[in-house]
Amino acid sequence: MSYVVKDYMLKDFPKVEDKVASIDAARIMIASSRGFLIVLREGRPAGIVTEHDFVEKIITREQDPVKVLIGEIMSSPLITIDPDEDLLKASELMQKHKIRRLPVVKGGIIYGVLTVREISQRVGEYVDRSIRDIMRWASPFGR
Repeated sequence: MSYVVKDYMLKDFPKVEDKVASIDAARIMIASSRGFLIVLREGRPAGIVTEHDFVEKIITREQDPVKVLIGEIMSSPLITIDPDEDLLKASELMQKHKIRRLPVVKGGIIYGVLTVREISQRVGEYVDRSIRDIMRWASPFGR
C-alpha cells in the first residue's frame, strides 16, 4: 500500500496575492489560524510567508507593514511536491530543506499544503497502516 501526500495534506489553507499589504496578509493569516500564507502571483503559487517572516523581515527591521507588500517578504522559489508523491519522500524533502510546510503543486496549480503538524497528528494512523501492511506481506497466503 502506498502512502501519498494528497491523503495527508491540508486542502483548506490561506492564500493571498503578492501585491497585498503585509498588514492585510497578516490579518488573513491570523483569521485562518494556520501560521503561514501561500503567496500567489497572477493566481499561481509564487512563495510562502510564515509568522517568522513577519517578525524577521518587518518587525525586527522596523518596516511599516502597511507599506511592505507581502511579495517582498515571501520565501521564493517554492519548494513543492506532487500530490501523488510518497509521504516518505515529502518528509525527506522537508528535512533536507529545513521547512515545516510543503506546498503540494501539480501543473502549476496548488492543491494543498503538507505540514509537520498534519504528519505528526496522523503518525499513529500511518504506523498502524504500515504494521498491518507488513503483517499482511509477511504472512503466507494472508494468514
